[in-house]
Amino acid sequence: MNQNKLETISNLFEGKEIRSIWDSEKEDYFFSVVDVIGILTESKIPKRYWTDLKRKLEKEGSQLYENIVQLKMKSFKDEKFYNTDVLDTKGIFRLIESIPSPKAEPFKLWLASLGSERVDEVFDPEIAIKRAIDYYRKRGYADKWIESRLKGILDRNKLTDVWKDGGITENKEYAILTNEIYKEWSGMKAHEYKTLKGIRKESLRDNMTDIEIALTDLGEIATRELAKKHKPYGLEQNKEIAKMGGHAAKVAKDDIEKNLGTSIISNQNNLPYQYLKEAKTIENKK
Repeated sequence: MNQNKLETISNLFEGKEIRSIWDSEKEDYFFSVVDVIGILTESKIPKRYWTDLKRKLEKEGSQLYENIVQLKMKSFKDEKFYNTDVLDTKGIFRLIESIPSPKAEPFKLWLASLGSERVDEVFDPEIAIKRAIDYYRKRGYADKWIESRLKGILDRNKLTDVWKDGGITENKEYAILTNEIYKEWSGMKAHEYKTLKGIRKESLRDNMTDIEIALTDLGEIATRELAKKHKPYGLEQNKEIAKMGGHAAKVAKDDIEKNLGTSIISNQNNLPYQYLKEAKTIENKK
């Protein structure tokens, strides 16, 4: 399978994430089987359910078993990438037939809509933008916040393009440079910021206040413009520029805090639930 044709996508069914990858060559999705089973069975240990079902399918010589593919996906627990059993859309439809569930029919309808939506987005990118706006509105975000968030995504892509020109090619290098910007203006790396806010796999920016997003954007825009001027090459040179960009955001942050008389870094998040550290489970916010 051509890895360049694969794009990780976040798909939500009834508010629950199903890890999925879009194959632009085949124009089809590959879904994490364990995530789908978790939705359909509401099992607390969907991995065990899948292990038993997979053994049964193998013993029966099922074609479904032969169609299982393994792709790297990020774990919900530690955010590291592991080989994960996946099936394409057709395979997931067949999987549903093997699992008695009251959610089978609504899940089929949801599944059927995904592929056509994704293909339509290729011809009309505005559909994808509208989908993103609807996603945030349904979760209670104000239009002003959404506008800032979408602009931040565009600015972020401009920055990564400049980094590519500067010899940055690996995901871990992008993460290192991003951390340099965060650390310089906020005093924290991205994962430390997430810990402060009580989030794990969720997007950090989706859980920021307006001021936090503005400072994040400022740090990245400053880094981009400085990199365009000084043309650093390689990780070490780009790290120095990233610190300079982050410092620009720090100056703005310090000035705002001086006038407000309080810190603008918030430990609040926008999640409708909270993680319980002791049990490592999720509790809905009332």
